[in-house]
Amino acid sequence: MRARPNHYAGPAPPAPRLQTFGWLCALALAGCRIESAAPGSGSRGGPAAEGKPSGELWVYTSAYRQVIDELEPLLRRALPEVTVRWYQAGSEKVASRLEAELAAGGTQADVLMTSDPFLYERFKREGRLLRYASPNGLRIPRALMDLDGAYAGCRISTMVLVHRAGVEPPASFQELAASRWRGEVALGDPLTSGTSFTWAVLLERKYGEGFFTALRENGARVAGGNAAVLQKVESGEAKVGVVLLENALAAERKGSPISHLYPSDGAVIVPGYLAVFASSRNPVAARAFYDFALSREVQEVFVRQGDMHSVDPRLGGPGNEEGLEGLLGRAQSFDEAVLERGVLEGPKVKQAFRRAFSQ
Repeated sequence: MRARPNHYAGPAPPAPRLQTFGWLCALALAGCRIESAAPGSGSRGGPAAEGKPSGELWVYTSAYRQVIDELEPLLRRALPEVTVRWYQAGSEKVASRLEAELAAGGTQADVLMTSDPFLYERFKREGRLLRYASPNGLRIPRALMDLDGAYAGCRISTMVLVHRAGVEPPASFQELAASRWRGEVALGDPLTSGTSFTWAVLLERKYGEGFFTALRENGARVAGGNAAVLQKVESGEAKVGVVLLENALAAERKGSPISHLYPSDGAVIVPGYLAVFASSRNPVAARAFYDFALSREVQEVFVRQGDMHSVDPRLGGPGNEEGLEGLLGRAQSFDEAVLERGVLEGPKVKQAFRRAFSQ
């Protein structure tokens, strides 16, 4: 198959204004009961009558270990009477554990904090999430939160292009299917990697499932997760790959022979959401942790230790990257239509990718 031409006709559009003012009013107009402060009941192991955060709290997260390590002392200071238990793994493993627990009758998780945006939307539709409007979420752009209050952005990962040093890189994701890059492209596997799946949903939406076939016919190799893709580019097995910005920045700091760039057809942002389970046995502490995670101090940890963008537009980006507004101006739109497609059409996207790369 002949590769498709690159139809990108110019620079990225200007960054959209971050519309955050008044989103709590929009939540109220939705006609739903949304908590805006910790209620005085239901605390597991704590003084329920006072509504004081205490007791045990389970947080299921895909946050990096170094991020959790820096959060621990901050948590002890902010929530001294809460004992936080972590289940930390990749987003796909967290989702698998949750599915198994729910199938068995219920999950012990109180709070979910992963980079699997479609899982949150599905859980919302299934009635599994507690609606809560944190006062620390007032600055979050509407595009990065559920206006019914079921979840909100907590951090942002971004899929970009990486290439070997000294190699003139492709300008766009679409250009990866051009003959110049035959046999030189490494991709993550959307069947096993949550961030690669989000990338696949956005690219299938933009170019159709024929894009996957074009990549396969051009010799693109599926390498697994982001670390495996990066390793192939670093070793020279591939000249270019699709990788998370946070992985690229960490590698570049260590002297890796790679560079990253934002594709002209738009980087793919992967919102890392935050939610409280409606089944939480400690909703007081869960809401307190929610507020804690959206505080400026914690948002700075995600930027500094996680190499991710904060959802707080006041903060700069990781390393020397632009802040949130600049990022959104260089990224493909992540809107309700994307969430709808990921939830309802996600299995079809995976099937299309599997079919293309199994031929």
